[in-house]
Amino acid sequence: MDGRLNVTRGGQGLARVAVVVRAGAAPLWWLGVFAAGTGLLVPGLTGRRIGVLAGAALFVVATAVVAYARRGRYVALSGSAARAGKHDVLQDRAVTTRNWRRGHRWWLLLAFLAALGSSFAAPAAGGMLLAGCAVGLWLKAAWIGRRERAGEALLWVRVDWLRAGGRPSGKAVKAYRSTGIAAGDAAPGGARKKTPALV
Repeated sequence: MDGRLNVTRGGQGLARVAVVVRAGAAPLWWLGVFAAGTGLLVPGLTGRRIGVLAGAALFVVATAVVAYARRGRYVALSGSAARAGKHDVLQDRAVTTRNWRRGHRWWLLLAFLAALGSSFAAPAAGGMLLAGCAVGLWLKAAWIGRRERAGEALLWVRVDWLRAGGRPSGKAVKAYRSTGIAAGDAAPGGARKKTPALV
């Protein structure tokens, strides 16, 4: 399945909002960790100690900014979410994640190279900034998951609007759609559904 959904009779391809939000978290985390670790090998202009302290501050700030950014927009869109129609097609979690990462691969590469390059000035700081962005995305997805559980409804966004704007809270997104809490193959918050253990 390549993400090009075959939608008929007026239905729309829908991707989980929380899955889109957390799609960049894992690559940003691992690229950040690698960049920070590699950066520690370079003394840099500030020295390793100052670089790590600056990186820790950037980590905290990035986590908070990413986690809380545009929450009002998410609340407004979720509050006016219409029920998904029977002809709407729910995109798999793996497809949504793969499509996001494929569409943002050059941005991820540029961010990684910038983090590595910054190590010559402040060792590890750029990598810790990327890692903070990753944690912020995980926290935002978890916050969306709590809202989904409280409302007993999963939030979805049209795939064509994601292609136009790239973000589930961007200007191209006019409204969300909702389904029951058991729909799709991802749990509230966008994580994989836990399969029950066999007895």
